[in-house]
Amino acid sequence: MSKSLKRVIRALADGGLDSIPREVGQAATAQAAADLIGCTLDQIAKSIIFRGQDSGAAILFITAGGNRVDPAKASALAGEALDKADAALIRAQTGFVIGGVAPIGHLTPPRTFFDPRLMEFDTVWAAAGTPRHVFPAAPADLLRLSGAQEANFIA
Repeated sequence: MSKSLKRVIRALADGGLDSIPREVGQAATAQAAADLIGCTLDQIAKSIIFRGQDSGAAILFITAGGNRVDPAKASALAGEALDKADAALIRAQTGFVIGGVAPIGHLTPPRTFFDPRLMEFDTVWAAAGTPRHVFPAAPADLLRLSGAQEANFIA
């Protein structure tokens, strides 16, 4: 079991959730993940990482699978201009690889914002630290465990 997956499992347990990650295979898109899991596209909680231009820090936006982050709204929420985060920054600050970035269990917890659309579901699915693993959670639990702020940043 990878260190990343173990960190997510520990974060779930520390947060009081009995959620068990499931190996579903590697999915290149949110739609592919939804197809593998058997849920709707918007039940996929995507973890989108940007880099703050001033701070250099990773900033996380957790969004419903069918939604896109609006760069202007995201920058306004972050209080600084945002750039695309590269793989090295993501790995160094979160401990995860692209495609497996979980919304919890980061090496350095980022400032995090949460798409209200996710709250419309009983269960959402998020990456569990690897490109092949996901975990289910109630959106309110995911919001709490991620330390996110619910906000509108959708295009």
